[in-house]
Amino acid sequence: KQWYQRRVRVLLKNMVGPGEVDDDLESETREECSKYGEVVQVVIYEIPSGVAVEEAVRIFVHFKRIESAVKAVVDLNNRFFGGRTVKCMFYPVEKFEALELNPQPDEL
Repeated sequence: KQWYQRRVRVLLKNMVGPGEVDDDLESETREECSKYGEVVQVVIYEIPSGVAVEEAVRIFVHFKRIESAVKAVVDLNNRFFGGRTVKCMFYPVEKFEALELNPQPDEL
């Protein structure tokens, strides 16, 4: 495997608000993102307080291939979903693996 193919994480923000995470969100996100390619993992991280509403629920998606992640970022960023504007971007895998999942200064 190429190093970059295993080092891709996509961050989805503002898909749902605080307290709106339910049992179906992971499977729904996996299903939606599978349109772009094989999804390896979906991780939902909810920040209990102290951040803006659009930052409160952060969904990390690991795609098997970089091409799939690129397609997802291009298509999902600024998409209107459930009355919200979704933000989608690449997320450094080193921070993900170190469980640094809170908003980073360079993305605010």
